[in-house]
Amino acid sequence: MGTVKPVNLIFRCTRPHLCSRSPLRVCPLVSHIRRINRVDSKYCSIASYSHIRWFSAFVGAQEDPHECHAINESSPENKFVGMRTHTCGSLSEKDVGSSVRLCGWLQYSRLSRFAIIRDSYGLTQVIIPDERKDLAHKLSETSFESVVRVNGRVILRPPDQVNDTLSTGKIEVVAEDFAVLNPANKDLPFSIRKYNKAKEFLQMKHRYLSLRFPELQRNLRLRSQMINLMRKFLIKACAFVEVETPTLFRRTPGGAQEFLVPTQQAGQFYSLVQSPQQLKQLLMVGGIDRYFQVARCYRDESARPDRQPEFTQLDIEMSFCSRDGVMDLVEEILLHSWHVCTTNSNPPPFPRIAYEEAMASYGTDKPDTRFEMMLTDVTGVFNESSSKIGSIVKSKPSFRAACFVIPKVLGCDYISRTVLKRLEDEVRKAVKETKSVHVFTEKLSLDGDHQRFAASLSANPGDWIFAAVGEKRDILPFLGRLRLTVADFLESKGVRVREEGFRFLWVEDFPLFFPMEEGNEIGTELESAHHPFTQPHPDDLHLLPQEPLKVRGLHYDLVCNGCEIGGGSARIHDEGLQRMILDKLAINSEALSHLLQALGSGCPPHAGIALGT
Repeated sequence: MGTVKPVNLIFRCTRPHLCSRSPLRVCPLVSHIRRINRVDSKYCSIASYSHIRWFSAFVGAQEDPHECHAINESSPENKFVGMRTHTCGSLSEKDVGSSVRLCGWLQYSRLSRFAIIRDSYGLTQVIIPDERKDLAHKLSETSFESVVRVNGRVILRPPDQVNDTLSTGKIEVVAEDFAVLNPANKDLPFSIRKYNKAKEFLQMKHRYLSLRFPELQRNLRLRSQMINLMRKFLIKACAFVEVETPTLFRRTPGGAQEFLVPTQQAGQFYSLVQSPQQLKQLLMVGGIDRYFQVARCYRDESARPDRQPEFTQLDIEMSFCSRDGVMDLVEEILLHSWHVCTTNSNPPPFPRIAYEEAMASYGTDKPDTRFEMMLTDVTGVFNESSSKIGSIVKSKPSFRAACFVIPKVLGCDYISRTVLKRLEDEVRKAVKETKSVHVFTEKLSLDGDHQRFAASLSANPGDWIFAAVGEKRDILPFLGRLRLTVADFLESKGVRVREEGFRFLWVEDFPLFFPMEEGNEIGTELESAHHPFTQPHPDDLHLLPQEPLKVRGLHYDLVCNGCEIGGGSARIHDEGLQRMILDKLAINSEALSHLLQALGSGCPPHAGIALGT
């Protein structure tokens, strides 16, 4: 065997607790190496051994090799990869003069001399020398999106050709060899370009191509990084246990529609879990104390912008924990994960808002707080008015009036009665129960009712008022949706309405029950606002027998930029109370006999949450 130069490798040990107790005795690798520079609880540093092949054979021969993995500290993305020396996003001025080998997709070429090579990490410009007619011909014959390999030398770009928008914008690679590893068809459905992108339906049909777009690459990598940071924080800093729960389960009554999985036994089916809710509660009964998993969930429902038939969530449950404890934990998780990835976000503790306040001010239980235009109750103003809209308010005692103001500084150039009517029609198509909603739009002046409006709303002449009259349960969601529609319209015209960045907040004190929607198959007047296992608010327990719609639940949602990104609650841990809730929902307790029996077996108080990932 030829002489091999001494090398320094660092091996990270996946069993540091064993190494720290007795590194030389436990680790067969360390015990066979005589030149040991340092051994501690996290790293075994091994220097100056010459037979790499012997080492590989030695580790492979062990019945229980101490799981040490070589780490390429400089460029982990090139570890175990022999076909390239660098990625297309890693070269810089310090690599000038180096010989490199790049692999990737041919994104663009021109004049048979310039080419842009793209991989998962970035772009690199490649230059074909004038004297290499063979490479120029090969490049001209290569279709875009073909997989290619380039060998060459790194040089600086001319000063007038530096591209500061690219990480590799100061260098280029002079090709010495150009090989097509796999040619792409010349009639691909669409090109991977920043501009003139294909419609979304076409991208979804050819998802394998759209995944090459840098923004989708970034999203997937950011998600991976986030989940990794969350997992590390929960296990190392908070002593959580990751437990996988079954995907095939029995039907959960009172929840979302579930997918059925037939079996080979006639008439016997499984249900795909809509969430691990019951299973994680059983883990708390079993004394696991702190559980989490990255769980796959399934719901047989129509797809919506914020809901898919299958999705993934970070599922968390804790024993002997209150609502506040879970909310504090989530803020710490985001502090150690999300806030590591971006600084353009409000830091914990996040604002908290009650459900009733969110509906009254924003018309939704997931408010977007990046802009104003908040809803205001103007029932009193209309009651004092002799106008037509005032007579509508006074025609029914239960009618209420609310509005929001579109400031002149935002909408003076783009808002008109015609535009507001068109936006109103869009919202009426999207929101249920709008037939009874009466709409009033007006541009404020200094006359009559307008003065009362201006005084009650702190508005100014030239501002637009959009008001709605009707039942409170109808007008608030209508105005909330219209508020967002107006903001979207103005931003489509280049008006900056929303603040940049991410704005987190908690919504709490939800009702425990909602009135049953028409057409629901369960013959009862109530349905769960969250799910049947949510703990009622202790201050409202006395209302449960006779006035259940007035009972609040210990349910909380985490909202960011108008999207619900997580939801949880304190759970019912008392068998008797759980039976009472099931009775209120007209759910047969036999369907949940396993859970009721577990709750009666000594179940600790517990709470949890699921964060969409």
